[in-house]
Amino acid sequence: MRFKYTFLLSVLLLLTSCQWPFAAPGEGTATKVAIERYDRIESLYLTTGDFSALQQMNTGYPRQTRTLIEDVLKIGRVNEPEINVKFLNFYQDTTLQVLIASAEQQFANIDDLNDELSQAFERLTEMIPGIEVPQVYAQIGSLDQSIIVGNGLLGISLDKYLGSDYPLYLRPEFGYTESQRRVMSREFIVPDCIGFYLLSLYPMPHDRQLTQLEHDLHMGKVQWVVNEAMGRAVFNTLYTRTVAHYMKRHPHVTVAQMLANNNYKDIR
Repeated sequence: MRFKYTFLLSVLLLLTSCQWPFAAPGEGTATKVAIERYDRIESLYLTTGDFSALQQMNTGYPRQTRTLIEDVLKIGRVNEPEINVKFLNFYQDTTLQVLIASAEQQFANIDDLNDELSQAFERLTEMIPGIEVPQVYAQIGSLDQSIIVGNGLLGISLDKYLGSDYPLYLRPEFGYTESQRRVMSREFIVPDCIGFYLLSLYPMPHDRQLTQLEHDLHMGKVQWVVNEAMGRAVFNTLYTRTVAHYMKRHPHVTVAQMLANNNYKDIR
């Protein structure tokens, strides 16, 4: 079967947006994020064909199911007569069955990810007042997109974070480079969530062709904010350092203003 690949913060899948519902903050001022375990229901259906699991996917998680079938796997429309059979058969591939089992084993407990996401979004809402916290869920894709943003949702494809030395990633037919595999591990899930979410809010300009420098500076802006939200230097590049220096020299500039400013000459 044919697989598509993405590299960290290189490709963003933006779905057609509708009105955004967001997860409510927890008690007090703390931001609480809990990843919804859509992947467990998905896994149950795809490994056993359990019809009740399919019903729960369609009734409890209709937007997640539509996104997975139509925009990630691209195997048809969710309301097609035989789409459920096509969906089930798609995942009978031996490689995908191995991915399902590995993801469910490695991510049996995700308390650490929930805590890290909560802390990162807490810092992000402090840096960018008024920014909303999306609903976050886990899924099992097909070695396609790492993070899916759109329709009020932020989806994590667990199959893309099984570890840099995960045996399937090392197979030559998948073509993953060492630098790509380095970020395909658990510790990059939350930085990727923050980065892709920011890119959905502050995308690269589409009204002109960007130079490589402009592209790198835009990514540097996003990655600098990711570092700040994570409380650690996930990214350490010339461009994140350039943005850090710019923000230090311009304390009156807000993070939102910096992200929205696509006049890249201001930052150099």
